[in-house]
Amino acid sequence: MTFRRFVMLGTSVALVALVAACDAGGSPLSPTLPPGAQAATGQPPVPIGATPPPATEPPVIARVNGQSILLADYQNQVAQFEAAWIAQGLDPNSADGQAQLARVREQVLGGMIDQALIEQEARLKGIAVSDEAVEAEIQEMIAISGGAEAFAAQLAANGESEAETRARVRAAMLASIMRDQVIANVVGAAPQVHARHLLVDSADLANSLLAQLQAGADFTSLAQQYSQDTFTRDGGGDLGWFPRGVLISKEVEDAAFALQSGQYSGVAQSAFGFHIVQVIETDPARPLTTDQLLTLQQAAFESWLVSLRAAANIER
Repeated sequence: MTFRRFVMLGTSVALVALVAACDAGGSPLSPTLPPGAQAATGQPPVPIGATPPPATEPPVIARVNGQSILLADYQNQVAQFEAAWIAQGLDPNSADGQAQLARVREQVLGGMIDQALIEQEARLKGIAVSDEAVEAEIQEMIAISGGAEAFAAQLAANGESEAETRARVRAAMLASIMRDQVIANVVGAAPQVHARHLLVDSADLANSLLAQLQAGADFTSLAQQYSQDTFTRDGGGDLGWFPRGVLISKEVEDAAFALQSGQYSGVAQSAFGFHIVQVIETDPARPLTTDQLLTLQQAAFESWLVSLRAAANIER
């Protein structure tokens, strides 16, 4: 168990790294449509001389502020992830694989909805990616692939057309621009505390340990003997320096930032158990580590997406 999370942030929506981040497992793309999806139906032939019926919209799986997300596009993305899993030797027929595919379907759709929101917000701000910028990126991809023929073969193997690749590249570049704007206010220094904690599964034990600490017991010794946080236990519960927003347990973080150097918290309960926190020292403007900065940037970008979702009309 660890109370520190370090989340690497990509240059587009989180879906870009979905295959690498998912647990092992996968399953075949079922022809059964996800709940709420609109089934494609054939139309009867139009008699000679009759007026054709008005054109209908292709099957849609979601709408974001009136903008349609096509079922075919969604299915293509799911199929690409499935193919990647199979190529890695993962079992597509296991029970875990079936459960994983259900989660991935939801993540794929969520990523497409987020991308639509990002694109809509970019249009409102007058932000766009030029054709020249997309072409430059495509040419770099071609060079990395080993030439035009190798690039075309790679697209064919992935079941993706060049037009689809260009659209994907444009979307990723636009998301990167919007992300950079959102995280611009995440600066390289922040108030931080250097703290330690111990974790137990009983309130009675936590209160007993707190009484011992207040009577002069050594925190390091008690943490090494009793703490259930295996990540920090051997180091006497030392959490190192951290700003707000990087600990998994908000209760531990809140307790630490409420203390002065040398003070103990009361017993703080979280989803993990019962904590006692001690602040060792504080710094009002300590430089962030690379991992801390990335975590705070990720949190800022996700908070921005949450606000877009909350204000949007999203129909699944």
